[in-house]
Amino acid sequence: MNKRRTLASIFNALGLLGLAIIAFGWAIPMLWAMAVSVHPPNEPLSATNLWFGTYLTLENYGQAFKIAPFAQYYLNTILIVFGILAVQLVTISLAGYAFARFRFRGQNVLFFLILLQLMVPSSALIVPNYSTIRQLKLFDTLLAVMLPFFGSAFGTFLLRQTFKTIPRDLDDASKMDGANWLQTLWHVYIPPARPALIAFALSSISFHWNDFLWPLVVTNSITSRPLTVGLAVFTQLGEIGAQWPLVTAGTMIVVGPLLLLFLIFQRQFIESFLHSGLK
Repeated sequence: MNKRRTLASIFNALGLLGLAIIAFGWAIPMLWAMAVSVHPPNEPLSATNLWFGTYLTLENYGQAFKIAPFAQYYLNTILIVFGILAVQLVTISLAGYAFARFRFRGQNVLFFLILLQLMVPSSALIVPNYSTIRQLKLFDTLLAVMLPFFGSAFGTFLLRQTFKTIPRDLDDASKMDGANWLQTLWHVYIPPARPALIAFALSSISFHWNDFLWPLVVTNSITSRPLTVGLAVFTQLGEIGAQWPLVTAGTMIVVGPLLLLFLIFQRQFIESFLHSGLK
């Protein structure tokens, strides 16, 4: 018995060691970017000076904000990300409730068509979406970036499955109390579905904060560019060149908020996905 416990302890220790090595290997590029971003700009990188310089400085961050309007890019990204999320939470809640509790002709076919969207890569829809944006005269606006994502097949599926776990007795009780369907949704279905909504919100924020291809296609000015496109423009400026401290500083400006939020709320992130049933 003691031998089994000893072997189990050894295997657990080896497993943790292996995971630690993998995590460290994954984190090396991020650690290098953070180190180089505070590297003195007047000290060139070399094989012997690849990480920290003789001293740490935030001069690269200040220079990056002077060269590119990252403050405007931040504002655009925040408006895009949370604007999409606000509309998505409404649409997926209504759609999930309709598919979970109502019965209507063609319900299964319609739900199947929605799920088919999960199999279609977003890049395949760029041309028709771009044509629609042009026809609506929304090119180079924040609304153009947000519009294709106001609905979510994944969110609809997630909320439908969550709402199906709620007992129908609660639904009947709310009807007996005189509540309409909207009040029933808000008071009966939404509270138990908060973990699923949080999990969806986290995935939506992460995806749209990092989205690059679609904003690159439909934006052409500072007033509508998000951080990802702004970073691409920043790295192509003539005064940047191969100045890696400036490039990494711009990169950390873009990814820093998401990284910081994850480090602060990592427990809540993991618990929300576990409670929502996501694997």
